[in-house]
Amino acid sequence: MAADYGDRDYFDFRQPQPEASEPVERPEGDDDPDLLDPVLEALKTVRDPEIPINLVDLGLIYELLVKKGGIVFVEMTLTTPACPVAQSMPGEVEAAISSVPGVNEVRVNLVWTPPWDRDRMSDEAKLELGLM
Repeated sequence: MAADYGDRDYFDFRQPQPEASEPVERPEGDDDPDLLDPVLEALKTVRDPEIPINLVDLGLIYELLVKKGGIVFVEMTLTTPACPVAQSMPGEVEAAISSVPGVNEVRVNLVWTPPWDRDRMSDEAKLELGLM
């Protein structure tokens, strides 16, 4: 005999999914090529806690803009909305980038579209995880 859950369905029993962040404004102005590499290196220090690969090589960073005046914009996702660090990971990204000398403002936009899949991973990440 099947269990009777009344008018609730299966999804009522799951943890609520985190929402994408409120869209943040992309900065205008000229790019800062001198600041791009240090920002990218700082971003590579942030790792997914369940997969020992940095967010860049995992393909979780969809867009990175570094503008004159030290304004950085990151559009990112996570491997799944059910990721246990969905609430804290954007803050970790912001903190890592904020530590770069010359960075004055960091804007992180968490999105779920397009959804992440492992085809976005770098070849190095795939190799490290035995996927190649």
